[in-house]
Amino acid sequence: MSSSNVTSRSFGLHRASAVKTPGRDAIRTKGWWRAHRFLILRRLSQLGILALFLLGPLAAVWIVKGNLSSSVTLGVLPLTDPFVLAQTLAARHAPEMAAITGVAIVIAFYALVGGRVFCSWVCPVNVVTDAASWLRRRLRITTGRAPRGTLRYWLLGAVLVASAIAGQTVWENVNPVSMTQRALIFGGTVAWAATAAVFLFDLLVAPRGWCGHLCPVGAAYALIGSKSALRVSAAHSSRCNDCADCYAVCPEPQVIVIPLKGKDGASPVITDRECTNCGRCIDVCGPDVFRFTHRLDTRRD
Repeated sequence: MSSSNVTSRSFGLHRASAVKTPGRDAIRTKGWWRAHRFLILRRLSQLGILALFLLGPLAAVWIVKGNLSSSVTLGVLPLTDPFVLAQTLAARHAPEMAAITGVAIVIAFYALVGGRVFCSWVCPVNVVTDAASWLRRRLRITTGRAPRGTLRYWLLGAVLVASAIAGQTVWENVNPVSMTQRALIFGGTVAWAATAAVFLFDLLVAPRGWCGHLCPVGAAYALIGSKSALRVSAAHSSRCNDCADCYAVCPEPQVIVIPLKGKDGASPVITDRECTNCGRCIDVCGPDVFRFTHRLDTRRD
């Protein structure tokens, strides 16, 4: 069977799985906690990070100052979004040393654990797009078509060109990540409208469209974490019963196909840079096909 046939068959299973609740078998065989643990841990991570930003304006406890684009923790630890620094440099502005240090720390961390861990464990927009995906399954919405995933890399390049022309960090004026964070902390009609637009886009226009195909921030983190050590592996692929629950919940289902099916001796490790390391495939898999490991762990049962 060719890899294209494997892909077609797998996505056929993905479509078929949309009519049932993914993870139902996992709950029965593993228990509710193990069928939801990484989802819950991600939500706790996202809410915890948001809470740190909220403590300052709401309780005058300034553990973290700033936002997800640029912040300082405890007055000493700077963290800066690498995409923001790239725009700053493109706009021909000299960044402060704190910003350069903050970018170095962020790049080192996400280069190790996976760049798109930011998308699934930190970014507040992930909650919005996950909610849209869940509602699509519940309402059995099958209309809409997402653009090519490479479009976000073209958009990343276009943003840098626009920043160079405009002489400013243009994306930060419309960044849904910043706007969603602003809406959750401070409210505001424009910020909430941007968040609602992302939700409706994913719900009605393009399934998993924003995070999976358009967001240039996600594209930047994918490039940063393309060689990361932390990976998901379909190590126990022999247990797979083709239920396709993993495809149904994965924000980037195309990354699962080859590692799971092992065509032509392919490694079980999902090394595709688009994988968000969200762990949902581990959660919803009743036979425990998947696990977190490192990229050199190519053992397959």
